Amino acid sequence: MAAAHLLAASTSSSSTAAFRPPLRLRSPTHPPHLRLNRNGRRPFPVVRAAETDATKDAKPKVPGKAPAPDGSSFNQLLGIKGAKQETDIWKIRLQLTKPVTWPPLVWGVLCGAAASGNFHWTVEDVAKSIVCMIMSGPCLTGYTQTINDWYDRDIDAINEPYRPIPSGAISENDVITQIWVLLLAGLGLGALLDVWAGHDFPIVFYLAVGGSLLSYIYSAPPLKLKQNGWIGNFALGASYISLPWWAGQALFGTLTPDIVVLTTLYSIAGLGIAIVNDFKSIEGDRALGLQSLPVAFGMETAKWICVGAIDITQLSVAGYLLSTGKLYYALALLGLTIPQVVFQFQYFLKDPVKYDVKYQASAQPFFVLGLLVTALATSH
Repeated sequence: MAAAHLLAASTSSSSTAAFRPPLRLRSPTHPPHLRLNRNGRRPFPVVRAAETDATKDAKPKVPGKAPAPDGSSFNQLLGIKGAKQETDIWKIRLQLTKPVTWPPLVWGVLCGAAASGNFHWTVEDVAKSIVCMIMSGPCLTGYTQTINDWYDRDIDAINEPYRPIPSGAISENDVITQIWVLLLAGLGLGALLDVWAGHDFPIVFYLAVGGSLLSYIYSAPPLKLKQNGWIGNFALGASYISLPWWAGQALFGTLTPDIVVLTTLYSIAGLGIAIVNDFKSIEGDRALGLQSLPVAFGMETAKWICVGAIDITQLSVAGYLLSTGKLYYALALLGLTIPQVVFQFQYFLKDPVKYDVKYQASAQPFFVLGLLVTALATSH
């Protein structure tokens, strides 16, 4: 599924590096420096992901950034900042998949199953939903995050030079192998779910294919959707909200036009949530000519675009539920939106870089609960 990003999968060791699929990921045209890092691996050269005049001309200097000496092993496994430097290849592989980004996809599948009205607490239905969650989370989201880190290695060399790829903690062949293993595992699980559900048309598989393609063009040139703040963030929002929801609903029921419209609308809120993560990368984005919204509009304006997209979307959905006679669901959604606004003023609008983790940890649980309320409302 994409960005939605569906995948399960154990990654292969560097011994499988000989596997070179048709997708050719660009390598530098000049031989990289031969100096080995402390792990005995050759550091990655910095390679431009987008071939624009801006990126060709930009020659940013890598600041002397380094992870805290007392970095957290837990943060390392989740793939978030404040991580401990690791040498264990499997921990590094897990870090590249950013497990902290899996829950929204898993939740989206749950919402889709609830919205279908056909999910039952039987062993079979629970097993189907778990497989769909593995496809959406560890597999395809892991694929999305790994390929994004691959094409962002030049930006990470500026913002976070100690991350696994720019630091050389993992080899090129290991990264490429991981991308393909996760992708194929996700697509395989999508095909399996269609057979399991008895679908005449393999809708879950095609959703997985569509999501995977969206993830690729989001990160990779020549399209590299993330270069445009509006298109890139909307694509990301759709991947995290619409696609897993559609997969969960298609697995147990039927996708209807009103659900497609409603979840696409929710993707606008996903756009706002995606902007939150752009503030911490503003230095590298600006140096490489990427037009993220904080770069294009400035931090102050981008903050209000972000919270406006999140809040107005939820108020619009509450209005829709009210117009269809779902008063109590509309009031519940409104009640879950209010704490988000409070945390926006308490944390995010004060300093979106300093308080990004606190804001997301405080506000997003209310947002995802609102998604479930909407799903339950549409199932009745």
